[in-house]
Amino acid sequence: MAALRVGLIGLGMMGRHHARVIRELDGVELVAVADANGDPHGVARDLRLRSSVGELIDAGLDMAVAAVPTGMHEEVGLALAEAGVHTLVEKPIASNAAAGQRLVDAFEAQGLVGAVGHIERFNPALQSLRRRIESGELGEVYQIATRRQGPFPARIADVGVVKDLGTHDIDLTAWLAQSSFESIFARTTTRSGRPHEDMVAATGQLVNGVITNHLVNWLSPMKERLTVVTGEKGAFVADTVTADLTFYENGTIAAQWESMAAFRGVSEGNVTRLAIAKPEPLRTEHEAFRDAVLGIRNDVVTMKEGLDTIVVAEAVLESANSGQMVRIAAS
Repeated sequence: MAALRVGLIGLGMMGRHHARVIRELDGVELVAVADANGDPHGVARDLRLRSSVGELIDAGLDMAVAAVPTGMHEEVGLALAEAGVHTLVEKPIASNAAAGQRLVDAFEAQGLVGAVGHIERFNPALQSLRRRIESGELGEVYQIATRRQGPFPARIADVGVVKDLGTHDIDLTAWLAQSSFESIFARTTTRSGRPHEDMVAATGQLVNGVITNHLVNWLSPMKERLTVVTGEKGAFVADTVTADLTFYENGTIAAQWESMAAFRGVSEGNVTRLAIAKPEPLRTEHEAFRDAVLGIRNDVVTMKEGLDTIVVAEAVLESANSGQMVRIAAS
């Protein structure tokens, strides 16, 4: 069978990685690239550099990746949908929920695969963690807490930390718990002199009762990407920088110290760093997108899921502005 013809628009920091993975992937061929601002990383190689989504479509595509700035997702995505091109849009799905809804509607109307690049779902530590939660290794899940912080990336100009970094945590939390957000309360601050928030602390609750906590910022000198899931049998800690997954087991040895025995909570048990395979998340994401287009499986992050995430992100900002908890309507 002939390889699927792939186009890539947006040749910045993420675009160059998309190009590399597409070129390494079986069953697909990168046939066209486009960026109105040029090709700073030499992504095009022997391909003609195109300047617009229209020129990209003219190459005759089966599927495309849109790695343009968030504010362009709607324009580019709608053009690709109208042309009948299956599309993976980088996260977040769009700059606001209304634009996200228009993308959802456009791809559904055409019967196309529309996916959003929430790459953390494809991190091997989180994929293993979800399977372990599903199999009951943690028992009932009580809380999911995330910390995602580091220095400001100069490439981000059109959204704040909530819609850029924070959408990772919103999506992965709902995905791990297999439940949507019911409510959120948040505080933000802006310390870098930019027009958008660069730090957020948010506490939420999912429809299934799991409570959540998210600390996200662009103001820390160290990079941290941690997800902690606590349940009745202990806690899993996933580090998505290193793709390590560690299980902290509840203790099973009876306390002999009388004052400690009076406390009827859990105690420390064995700690196990789990051995898991560690494929590159971006490659796993592209494999899922390719297979969805081929009709083999469907485990991409759908545009509907991407829309749900941006709705929660906007609720975070609404809560921070109002000082009140915001309830999130069921989708």
